[in-house]
Amino acid sequence: MPNNIKNFEHISGIITKILKTCRHETCDDLENVCNIWNNAVGKSVAENTRPFALKGKILIVNVTSSSWIQQLQFFKNDILTKINSLAGKELVEEIKFKIGNR
Repeated sequence: MPNNIKNFEHISGIITKILKTCRHETCDDLENVCNIWNNAVGKSVAENTRPFALKGKILIVNVTSSSWIQQLQFFKNDILTKINSLAGKELVEEIKFKIGNR
């Protein structure tokens, strides 16, 4: 067996390191949005929605029905303002609503 076998690293370790460097801020920002979501939207909306993903500064929100999506379109700018205000920085520039699991 060659002596340089100690220099090999399992692929899962390499992938984990790469993902941490590429996605760390986005994951932290999504976690931040999830933590302030209920305060930003209120109880009724929170019961029918859930932040799902953050792609750049676009927040994807799962919503329980198409009627909720339609209703939330009217309040999108207010929700954006509230999220960014509670976060203390501009986390989100756009929100997209889609039907999905809450």
